[in-house]
Amino acid sequence: MLETILLVVSILLIGIVLLQSNKASDSGQIISGGNATLFQKQKERGVELLITRITVVLGIAFFVISLILFLNS
Repeated sequence: MLETILLVVSILLIGIVLLQSNKASDSGQIISGGNATLFQKQKERGVELLITRITVVLGIAFFVISLILFLNS
């Protein structure tokens, strides 16, 4: 039962991470110095905030279920 839930959570986690905006390309500009707004505090709003919160919840659920399965084996 928990294995099935873990499988569903992991698939959802992969999907939601793929939906997030591409922040890696912004991070790549550190070397070239091309992005002055990289370290400015930017608030997430709307859908971005929702996706971030869902990612955190799914990540925590994945960790907890994995830990439970490990301790029960």
